[in-house]
Amino acid sequence: MTLRASAAAAVLAATALLGPAPQAVAAPVLQPVPQPEAATAEHRAAAGRAAGAPDTLATLARFFAREGKVSLTAAQPRIEGEAVPVNHLSPDFVAGRPGASVARLEFLASQAVSSDGQQAALWTARTENGWQVVNIATGDDEFRYARLGAAKLPGGTVFREPQIDAWYVAGGGRVLPLDEDGVRAVGGGGTTLGAYRARVAEAYGDKLPGSPYAGRGAAGGYAESGADADAVPDAVPDAVPDAVPGAVSAASEGAQVPWTAGAGVLALGALAVAALRRSRRVGARA
Repeated sequence: MTLRASAAAAVLAATALLGPAPQAVAAPVLQPVPQPEAATAEHRAAAGRAAGAPDTLATLARFFAREGKVSLTAAQPRIEGEAVPVNHLSPDFVAGRPGASVARLEFLASQAVSSDGQQAALWTARTENGWQVVNIATGDDEFRYARLGAAKLPGGTVFREPQIDAWYVAGGGRVLPLDEDGVRAVGGGGTTLGAYRARVAEAYGDKLPGSPYAGRGAAGGYAESGADADAVPDAVPDAVPDAVPGAVSAASEGAQVPWTAGAGVLALGALAVAALRRSRRVGARA
């Protein structure tokens, strides 16, 4: 299983992505912009344009070359396929709001590949300045789980429960696991949507925005009892040539994962081109 970073881990605006200099880049703080309820063809096209822009590809080249696996000139990054929607467990669903879907759109992801086979996901979100790449993370989680979900439950909604780093597909009143964390949470055969809501309501119901927990500044993730004590850190910022000092690093598994990640946090402003390295634990994938 691949550990993941929350969307709030490294917030990037276009000015940070485009700046070639290694020093800090001053940029205005962007105001939070709600993400669309669903990703339309227009949204996917806009995300694809942002991901495939020449300056983004230049940043990708630096990203892939950061550890010396390939040279900057030989990296030759390319974008493969269409941007895919990435959904997270919805706080409205946890709160039991009538009609709330189990998941909400957090961002769109475009798959980037280097000449030597390295893979990365470009996270693209709607900001007040339009669709922008807000993060780059290694690996192919978004695309792999989208494929797994489509095969397991055609037409279902693939989503992630970031608090425990579990991936699922939901549809037809069922929630089915796509990885080992999901199996631990709902069992190998999955569970009903109602039973899943009861579980997440018990786990996170007192930690939603507006709760006393949130008022203490701790409105975030929840590590269920029994979570792996020796979990490898989720992601860490690597030495990227144009990284901006003060970039926010990713949280470890079970650490605070804000409910506000996505619609608000993704658009907070330009921090850095932070390379998120998703560490792997020993264990079979579901």
